[in-house]
Amino acid sequence: MQGGRAIDRHLLHRMNESQFHRGPVEGDLHLEPGLAFGHRRLSIIALEAGLQPLFNEDETIALVFNGEIYNFRELRAELQGLGHVFRTPSDSETIVHAYEQWGEDCVGHLRGMFAFAIWDRPKQTLFLARDRIGIKPMHYAILGDGMFAFGSELKSLLTLPNLKREIDPLAVEEYFAYGYVPEPRTIFTGAKKLLPGHTLTLRVGQPVPESKQYWEVPFVPHAAMSEREMEEQLVERLREAVKSHLISDVPLGAFLSGGVDSSAVVAMMAGVSDGAVNTCSIAFNDPAFDESEYARQVAAQYQTNHQCETVDKDDYGLLDTLAALYDEPYADSSAIPTYRVCQLARKRVTVALSGDGGDENFAGSRRHRMAMGENRVRSLLPLAVRKPVFGVLGAVYPKADWAPRVFRAKTTFEALARDLTEGYFHGVSINNDRIRSQLFSSGFKQKLQGYRAVEVMRGYAKNAPTDDPLSLIQYLDMKTYLPGDILTKVDRASMAHALEVRVPLLDHQFVEWVSGLPSSSKLRNGEGKHIFKKALQPYLSEDILYRKKQGFSIPLAAWLRGPLADAMRRAVLNPALLDTGIFNPAFLKQMVEEHQSGAKDHSTTLWSVLMFDAFLRKNGAASSDTAPAIAAAA
Repeated sequence: MQGGRAIDRHLLHRMNESQFHRGPVEGDLHLEPGLAFGHRRLSIIALEAGLQPLFNEDETIALVFNGEIYNFRELRAELQGLGHVFRTPSDSETIVHAYEQWGEDCVGHLRGMFAFAIWDRPKQTLFLARDRIGIKPMHYAILGDGMFAFGSELKSLLTLPNLKREIDPLAVEEYFAYGYVPEPRTIFTGAKKLLPGHTLTLRVGQPVPESKQYWEVPFVPHAAMSEREMEEQLVERLREAVKSHLISDVPLGAFLSGGVDSSAVVAMMAGVSDGAVNTCSIAFNDPAFDESEYARQVAAQYQTNHQCETVDKDDYGLLDTLAALYDEPYADSSAIPTYRVCQLARKRVTVALSGDGGDENFAGSRRHRMAMGENRVRSLLPLAVRKPVFGVLGAVYPKADWAPRVFRAKTTFEALARDLTEGYFHGVSINNDRIRSQLFSSGFKQKLQGYRAVEVMRGYAKNAPTDDPLSLIQYLDMKTYLPGDILTKVDRASMAHALEVRVPLLDHQFVEWVSGLPSSSKLRNGEGKHIFKKALQPYLSEDILYRKKQGFSIPLAAWLRGPLADAMRRAVLNPALLDTGIFNPAFLKQMVEEHQSGAKDHSTTLWSVLMFDAFLRKNGAASSDTAPAIAAAA
């Protein structure tokens, strides 16, 4: 979008083709004075129709859209009753007419995952929207010549020669704390992410405004219910959410890890599907990392068409591939097995349902249990007493990298010296404040001007719709970890293989209802997902429901002492990396030596530096001469 000026068709084509992997079936461009749309399509519904950009009857409204609208048939009937005429059976056209009918309020009528842009020619208005949870991504930039550009992935903006590529120091601080760059920031000062549950309206000739929030996780308590009533309603609502996500004109299946969440989704699918469900899982060649037997149990129970392939646990050859997929630093190592399971699924299906979101909905992670345990101790003493006592203990107590988290007294003392939000931030940070202080150079810390990544969580906590401690940290996860890490990981890994992944546990109606359940029904006696597991007892075995959570883990520490040792050393001590001025070279060298000797486990920090180096190399930083500049903090 660029006022009334002509837009370079070649430039638009290059932007569009940078996202070919997201929609290899077909693509099209539309240009008019001051506006250009490009779209790559992965055909899921109405295979022969719905080519985008898509217009209304008189071509005054144009749409480009990524995602699926699950209630499009109901909306279509409602809109036809209001006089709208449809030319295609696609869910995309539903958005066009919903906008004609309700304007910007159309987003409140949509049930699905989406990121879309609508050009309203009569009003000279561009309207952007992102789904409530942030399942689908949206990046945008305001360029130096006044052009406004947007795309699903950052790589589409990186094709623009006048995009400001200065690295944002605040984004670097956030990346090394969280392992990803949280919304709305990107690694570059010149680009942003549209926040989940937000819209952005631009009017020709006017400055770009702030985005507007249209949805919030309510956390409004339900009327009193018995546990049995909770269980019954939960299953009913889960079944309905899963059923709504099965609309497809192409082969559809599900990921099946053998964990509670994916198994629950498969159980519900089997109950509402006419034929056998397609399921897939990956196995590891090391029993310590392999859960495939549990997946086979569920597959046998529900007689699914199950596919399982074994991969080497030492599957570390994807580092540069991941850097290319994510466009900015991303340190979640489970991206590797996620990429492989998406690759496997795409051999048989075009759409796969996933169990993502169960932990965030039902407080199923260790991070939730640890935070609530620490909070119980906090409640016994006021902060004025805790801060000096536990702060001193945390400073002097030795760090026990080798011990289970519960026994790492230094980490626990440090968390107890903080309030709930800061303590939670400290607990979930991949590199806590103490480590980042050592990691960063004095010059870079000056650029930060005192900024700390905890401010991301503090901003959300300040405006949280709940003051219940467990609900608050769930809310923080839904605003940060869920869209920034989990959903980003799944989106990029799946779209790399032209696979659409749907997440029924994050259906917004289901999320709203679950948020109103009492905290005691979610986390009870140190057991997360209490009510979820109870409700599923008729559908899944005790082994599936109550065994220790394993997850998609990989042996990082061993990799960095063994097959990746040389690569890690080269990356972490790379002159181009050091020339950025971000890092303390002495600490980097110390970590490398201590880790490779076995004296300490620095695997998480080293991996985050390794992936940052991969990002720099991908973005033209093979030498110090081409390294992106580091901006001064605003």
